[in-house]
Amino acid sequence: MRLIGMLDSPYVRRVAVTLRLLDLPFAHEPVSVFRHYDAFAAINPVVKAPTLVTDDGVVLMDSTLIIEHLERLAGRRLSPDRPADHARAQRILGLALAACEKTVSLVYEFNLRPEEKHHAPWIDRVRGQVSAAWSLLEAELASPPTWLEGSQAWLTCAVVWTFAIRTLPESVDAAACPRLVALTARAEATPAFLVTPFDKV
Repeated sequence: MRLIGMLDSPYVRRVAVTLRLLDLPFAHEPVSVFRHYDAFAAINPVVKAPTLVTDDGVVLMDSTLIIEHLERLAGRRLSPDRPADHARAQRILGLALAACEKTVSLVYEFNLRPEEKHHAPWIDRVRGQVSAAWSLLEAELASPPTWLEGSQAWLTCAVVWTFAIRTLPESVDAAACPRLVALTARAEATPAFLVTPFDKV
């Protein structure tokens, strides 16, 4: 399998860490959707990261859909089976992905859109959404479930927090989220994370 995309993308990185945790062999190709647009388009004309090319040559995109395929391929899931536990895992995962989506929106706003075209009310709204997601995640971690570590919810929380703190530190209040800070520190020290480091270039 081939994983296409840069590890400074939280979506690419969550797939890469998932591949490691599922012990699935793959080749990572750090192709940028910005700097290597034509090269990326030659693999996936939609130019969406992450892109996964299966051993059969099928081109997949969207991190959540890719992860669903990988779990089927591996024959195991990185989420609990019991319905109540699964619902909580999906809540934590949903909050992490919401924080991710809104942080990415801010990164694009500040890095790609001309300053004179910034719309302050919209920026304030998105910042409020990010803040709410972090606060709710921190509350979820006050009594973490026993199955959390090693789950998709766990790894996505860590990947997204690292992305936010490294890419847009002003969007997070680390002092208000000590549990997220601690979770991420533990995750980043594990082999699956160490071999797929955040790579901001």
